Amino acid sequence: MKVVYRVRDLEAGRPFYRDLLGLEESYVDEEGRWASYERGRTEILVAEGEPEDGGVATVDVPDVKAEAERLKAAGVEVGVVLELHGQMRLVDVFDSDGNRIQLAQDLPGG
Repeated sequence: MKVVYRVRDLEAGRPFYRDLLGLEESYVDEEGRWASYERGRTEILVAEGEPEDGGVATVDVPDVKAEAERLKAAGVEVGVVLELHGQMRLVDVFDSDGNRIQLAQDLPGG
């Protein structure tokens, strides 16, 4: 799954995806003003430009609740943790330009 997000300032946005979300920064095009991030089956392209509505990337994490607390403590906008029928947990997090990324955790027995 590949999702493209636009951010107003690529240099300001890169640390969110790389350092806060812990995604692997697999490519940076300084001249073209975009970067690529990966984790598992998810690839996120972040390009400089005016943010717009689009797809939502889902990133698998081992513990949604712990990630939500960690990101809140780091000043990230974090939504409500949802549990779906005892099978998975989800939470929305938002970069500084308002792009929504969904963190997901499969629950045992789910």
